[in-house]
Amino acid sequence: MFKDLFSLKGRVALVTGGSRGIGKMIASGFLAQGAAKVYITARKAGPCEATAKELTAEYGGECIALPIDISTMAGIEMLAAEIKKREPKLDILVNNAGAAWGAEFDEFPESGWDKVMNLNLKTPFFLTKALAAPLRASATAEKPAKVINIASVDGIFVNPGETYSYAASKAGLIHLTRRMATKLIKERINVTAIAPGAFRSDMNRAARDHADEVAQRVPSRRVGTDEDMAGVAIYLASRAGDYVVGATIAVDGGVVYANAGLEIAG
Repeated sequence: MFKDLFSLKGRVALVTGGSRGIGKMIASGFLAQGAAKVYITARKAGPCEATAKELTAEYGGECIALPIDISTMAGIEMLAAEIKKREPKLDILVNNAGAAWGAEFDEFPESGWDKVMNLNLKTPFFLTKALAAPLRASATAEKPAKVINIASVDGIFVNPGETYSYAASKAGLIHLTRRMATKLIKERINVTAIAPGAFRSDMNRAARDHADEVAQRVPSRRVGTDEDMAGVAIYLASRAGDYVVGATIAVDGGVVYANAGLEIAG
């Protein structure tokens, strides 16, 4: 009954923003669990191709680089066309590509708002829509297709940093996950989300460069590891997560749900 519960043997996945950070952690985990092909995207061709070569050499499956900027509709359509040209079916889509912007309230620019909202919120919706056909082709009652959106704990709790568009985009993505799930579960496509906390990445330079200091603000007293991120993504993508629909899982060492708030008792 429980054989291959977490196996991804033979599955085809696409991980956006997969050349580094959380996307690379997830792509690595999928390949480690037997995925046949994992496509990764990034804006910069060099790092994308280098990561694909590295992961292909390390695991049994194939990691394929598709260096495309998906922050625009033209880029989204180009990526979707490339996937559909290569694959009749897509088992797993991970909407991970993202951006952040920090500025004081009185100085926050429109460019910083639009860049972040477009990539973090608009792109996941329209890329999923553009890839609906190969996702539908893969989906069955016994093996639903999976869409996993990478949100953030910043979409659940209030980060003291002034990253207004980032927080709004991630909160929006968490609710969009529920709305998309409501529609697509009827077609055997499960939509879920992961809300990471502190993981070492170029986007989270504090966790990358000052892990010991950041760890003191995390209830579990450490930052996240590659295994922590890969583990929850594998769970959602595999048979183990087939009955999880519309949910967002915080992977944050307890920052959101095991942290006492302000003491206001008189």
